[in-house]
Amino acid sequence: METRMVMQREREEQSSQMSHSMQLSSQIKKRTFTSSDEDASYSDFYPIIPADVMSVKEILSGDSFPRHRTWEILKETLAADEEYYRDKWTMFGNEAEKVELAVIRGQHVLRTRIDKKALRRQAEKKASAHMKYLERLSQKVPDFPIPLRAHCVWEGMTVQLCCTVQGCPPPKVTWYKNGAPLILSEQPWNYSLQQKFGLNSLEIRRCCPEDAGKYKVVAQSPLGEATTFATLVVKSYQGAGAGSESWQTPGSRFEEEAHFGSCFPPTWVKEGDSLALRCTFTSALLPYQQDVSWFRDGLQLHQSNNVDIRTVDNEASITLKAAQKEHEGFYTVQLKTWDSSEEHRAFVYITDASAAVLGGPASPLAVQVSDVNRDYVFLTWQPPSADGESPVDGYYVERYEVGQGEWVRCNVHIQKVCHYPVFGLKEGTQYQFRVRAVNKAGAGRPSKATEPVLTADPLQHTRTLAVKVARGRTITITKDELEGQVKAPLPPTDVHASEVTDTYVVLSWTEPEPRGKEPLNFYVEQSLAGKSSWELASLDMVVNSPRFPVFTLLKGKQYRFRVRSINKYGVSDPSEPSEPISLGKPEVVPAPPHSVMAVRDTDTSVLLQWQEPKEKHGILGYYLYYSETGKQDWKTVNNKPLATTRFIVHGLKTRGEYVFRVKSVSGAGNSNYSEESQPIIVKSAIYVPSAPSAIALLLCTGSEMVLGWRAPSCNGGDLVRGYYLDQREKGTETWREVNVKPVKERKLRVCDLSSGNLYQFRVFAANRAGVGKPSEASEAFLCEKWTMPEPGCPYDLQFREVRNDSLVLLWEAPLYEGRGPVTGYLLEFSQGDQSDDWTFLNDEPITDTKYKVSDLQAGQTFRFRVSAVNEAGMGHASLPSEPVTAQTKPGTKDIEIGVDDDGFIFLGYEPEEVDDESEFLWSRNYTEPVDPDRTQTETTKNKSVLTFNDPSEEDLGLYTVETSDNPDLSSSYDFTAEDLERLKELSWQVRNPLIGLKSGWQVEVSEEGDVRLWLQTESLSDAAELRLIFNDHEISSTPHRQINLDRAKGLVEILFDRLREEDEGSYTAQLRDGRAKNQFTLVFVDETFRQTLALADANRRDHQRKSGPYFQEILSWSINEDCELIIKCKVTNTNKDTSLKWFKGGVAVKQLLYDQSSGVSTLTIPQVTKEVAGSYRAAVSDKRGEDVSTLELLDNEYDQLLQQLSKQCALSAGPLSIQGTAAGFKLYCSLKYYISYLKTSWNFKEKRIDQGAKTKTGSNMQMVWIEIVNPTENDKGKYTLEMFDGKETHKRYLDLSGQAFADALLEHQRLKQAAIAEKNRAKVTKGLPDMVAIMEDKSLCLTCFIEGEPAPEILWLHNDKKIVDQTQFTITKEPKCSTITVNNIKTGNSGKYSILVRNQYGCETVDVTVSVYKHGDRPPANAVEMGF
Repeated sequence: METRMVMQREREEQSSQMSHSMQLSSQIKKRTFTSSDEDASYSDFYPIIPADVMSVKEILSGDSFPRHRTWEILKETLAADEEYYRDKWTMFGNEAEKVELAVIRGQHVLRTRIDKKALRRQAEKKASAHMKYLERLSQKVPDFPIPLRAHCVWEGMTVQLCCTVQGCPPPKVTWYKNGAPLILSEQPWNYSLQQKFGLNSLEIRRCCPEDAGKYKVVAQSPLGEATTFATLVVKSYQGAGAGSESWQTPGSRFEEEAHFGSCFPPTWVKEGDSLALRCTFTSALLPYQQDVSWFRDGLQLHQSNNVDIRTVDNEASITLKAAQKEHEGFYTVQLKTWDSSEEHRAFVYITDASAAVLGGPASPLAVQVSDVNRDYVFLTWQPPSADGESPVDGYYVERYEVGQGEWVRCNVHIQKVCHYPVFGLKEGTQYQFRVRAVNKAGAGRPSKATEPVLTADPLQHTRTLAVKVARGRTITITKDELEGQVKAPLPPTDVHASEVTDTYVVLSWTEPEPRGKEPLNFYVEQSLAGKSSWELASLDMVVNSPRFPVFTLLKGKQYRFRVRSINKYGVSDPSEPSEPISLGKPEVVPAPPHSVMAVRDTDTSVLLQWQEPKEKHGILGYYLYYSETGKQDWKTVNNKPLATTRFIVHGLKTRGEYVFRVKSVSGAGNSNYSEESQPIIVKSAIYVPSAPSAIALLLCTGSEMVLGWRAPSCNGGDLVRGYYLDQREKGTETWREVNVKPVKERKLRVCDLSSGNLYQFRVFAANRAGVGKPSEASEAFLCEKWTMPEPGCPYDLQFREVRNDSLVLLWEAPLYEGRGPVTGYLLEFSQGDQSDDWTFLNDEPITDTKYKVSDLQAGQTFRFRVSAVNEAGMGHASLPSEPVTAQTKPGTKDIEIGVDDDGFIFLGYEPEEVDDESEFLWSRNYTEPVDPDRTQTETTKNKSVLTFNDPSEEDLGLYTVETSDNPDLSSSYDFTAEDLERLKELSWQVRNPLIGLKSGWQVEVSEEGDVRLWLQTESLSDAAELRLIFNDHEISSTPHRQINLDRAKGLVEILFDRLREEDEGSYTAQLRDGRAKNQFTLVFVDETFRQTLALADANRRDHQRKSGPYFQEILSWSINEDCELIIKCKVTNTNKDTSLKWFKGGVAVKQLLYDQSSGVSTLTIPQVTKEVAGSYRAAVSDKRGEDVSTLELLDNEYDQLLQQLSKQCALSAGPLSIQGTAAGFKLYCSLKYYISYLKTSWNFKEKRIDQGAKTKTGSNMQMVWIEIVNPTENDKGKYTLEMFDGKETHKRYLDLSGQAFADALLEHQRLKQAAIAEKNRAKVTKGLPDMVAIMEDKSLCLTCFIEGEPAPEILWLHNDKKIVDQTQFTITKEPKCSTITVNNIKTGNSGKYSILVRNQYGCETVDVTVSVYKHGDRPPANAVEMGF
């Protein structure tokens, strides 16, 4: 490599440079400065080289210069291609000299700047020294010119504590509250501290009692310290002010902090719907509690487009606008308290939305994008929990280019596993991705779309270097600028497989160094391992990123890959080949979990536990499934894989029995189902009972006490097994056990007590889960012998049969009777759970230790107490009972009474909820045990039955039942004499049963002519027997007669293929089913049998007829609205060979219409005449047979036809109309058709109009009329037309009066005058022929007869001109006749001749054409030949 060395400059310049220690760093890269007025220095990052003693070449080749790898590669490239690059690098040396000259010129500029900076620094140093001197002169110890002052404010107000501090040097100020440093970051939100210009202020907004206290400010400096104090008192609206001596005690807070009230339970929401969770607080949140935090699976949630978090008053809520499967999990709300925090947590289940296709899979979830490059991303996701009707076969991946508006599928073939490389993307474009699962039903719903991802070069940041220089400025250097001289690209390196699956391989490599400034693409080549031939793997695809997925590899083959770099200058040499690469093994789904076990949790949830499989690699979590036992209706529990091996399944039915199973989830898919868990009944888990209460002293003898107490309100899901009692003397702290062994009764005698001492007691309840908490200590009881005359207090008050309006109260008699035996009890009640307003229930004492309280108000709460009475009076009342609400619990059952299948009378009780170990306790009158000799008790699951062996009047009375562990489950029944009588009768019927009859004997005839006799009873067992008796003989099935018995339906039937005379008689069916029996008889004789036999024969013949074509509808006639006769029939069971013919009187009818598709054939007769009557016959036939239908339109049938036609004609009649005539008026009615069978008559003013000179009636086929001649005013009135069709009369009306009459009369007069004028008008009565022919030279004579009054004027015309020639033409005129004679006629006389007659009434013209032909010619054929 040749470069021209740069020689040293003149010694003067060198000396000047060295005296200023001018240092430069030579860089090829472009320098970027963050400030426009100051250059950055590289001295902190690169070695400092004296620029005046080194050339550019030496700088580039110096050992201490931090070379970029670019220069090493450049040296290697130049050494390898020395001859090729010789001229270029010679040019580079020359350019370097120019650069050096530019650097030296820059030195002078920089030297000037450095000199100015040196002078500035010297000036600043002197100024600083002077200031320090002045400061030493002005030093002063800290002092508070304005100290803190005390404040007293109301709660909720804002207070500001202020002071000013002086001192030199400025002192450090520290605030203290109650002796502790006031660190602002640890204080509530309402604290604000400011320090400006010696003024120090502490602002406390919305003060509360906790802010009260003693505040101190300390100012410290090297010269000493100063202190100022002030007390802040906060007055509360609820009481005294805070801030006095008790300010240090947190308990002095008057405003109670909020706690959780009602909180959200486990929640279910459908995928895509909104989710809202809410919780309330016991009071308004205090200022330091305002920040309520929400978490999902331990990660805090914040306000976003999809998440809305609100805290208003005493309620906090979070709303997800669109819940997705990824949002499933444990949601936690956290509330701050004074010393810690409270939390509430519940699981939110996201259920699958409706399937996209019937039977399709659910949507995948957790779609993640990784390895983002310029044209490549890698996707992973988790499989769905629900496969649909068939297992998931694979997945479709879809992409969405933001702003384009449609989703495009990325893979043509189904992707089996839950990851996929997406290639061929546009660089610098935002994409979203989603996945659909596919099974045999089709593609399911899409997953939630990923957030938009921008395709870009992930290594772009490594090609940029930001260098920090003085005063916080930076210089940005890019590799593109360093590598600008690189033209032809170098090959990539480190070609390897980054992803290997059984269907594709993803290749990765490292871009070449240096890469160059120009954009870089790649070619990927492949070859079979061991082969030297290479082929293009990327084909026509442009590879922009150092990633490339290959999907075309063959299994079992090994391949080697190499990559070439491409830019606009050319293609690089190939990279080093990769190691042999082949497709990997198919990913295997994980093994299912095992040891699935369900444990009781609550009434609606179960704790599910399982063991993970031995091979745990790749497992993402677990899906849970449940089904009711025996139904195999499996439902998904969670739609987001669980990472733990235990989970509480919510939302189960109380006391429902369930089984569970689990799947492992991995990227390869879901495992098979685990084995089912053992069935479990959903009910609350057992825990220790709550504390007993209401300890009462029942008896005291001076050395012994008998104590009683109330049972715990909650037994912990298990029967209380016993109680433990502790005692202590009043004033001591040590409790001593009274009993070592538990007692089952709720009372205990305590011995060895000292008379005159005061004792306190407490009680523990125990069950199988352990011993519960102790009760509160009783009041101090004095150990002194009781001598009062009144009885002691009753005890152990209990409730049974609590309903909306009643309850039963039980208690125990007092142990101390006083001076005499107890004679009764008085009961009191108070409304509410704390009220001391007691009211007596009974005016007179009752002797029983039970009482049914009635007429309670539903929903109200009551307390009760009982007092015993003896001859001395009423003793002390018992302790009040627990509050009880008069309300019937849902699912409450009562005792039912009935008779069992064996005929025994029983009482049954079946509550909805009962524990497996619960016992049913039956009694009489709540206290007396039932007699085991007269009854038997049987319990199965949650039902108990008390059966009477031989019930009698001794067994009458009140029976009660309750469960041993839950007395709330109780009921009673009063067994009365009426019940006994009714049930004994029913018992006899059960023990001597009859088979019930649903339907007696029925006779049916089928269309084929078969006969069926049948009856139906109630359902029979499989052991039921049938005997069939016919005419006193038992019969069985024969080929002619089939006997059947359907026991499940209770159906007995006899089937005859053809009924015969010998089948007449009586049929008796005798049935026996266990103890039940019955018999049923059918008398099938006489008229019933003969009608059935005839019908069977007729149906048989008709069935045979219908084996070929036949008439579905026989010939029939009808009249349509147009008064046409329609004769119609319909045939069926036809084929292409079937023919249909009509005949009338033996003559074929041709005018019919026949639609073969519908089988309808019609004959339409527009006008009915006598010729219509006759016999019609239609015949349909083919090779299968023939059927005939006839219609006789004769006699009565024809008369009926005329009557129907007349009726239709009358119905078609329009309204009456009037028409003026020359003679008078004409009233008429138009009809579609009129026949003489329709009798008509006219009425005027309700009177019939007879035929006369003044009136004339008439009719035709479309009209009926009456004519009134010479009408007068007397003809005004109502006219009626009556039409009688043989059965009904149809009427039409016209009111001829008023304007209608005037108009008609005017029209009549006009027509009358017109008739007179027509009569007297001049006219030609006998006209001329239209055309005459005559031979030339002959004479023509034309004569016309004329009428008219007065006599008309007569004119003759030739070709419309008047004839005036009297020589050739001779005209004669008479009153009634006129003649014209043409003598010696010539051809010129041919033409049109006309006669015109006229008078005052009118005129008329008649024309004749005269054709004159020559001798020898023939006259026209259509002319009348004349001439003489």
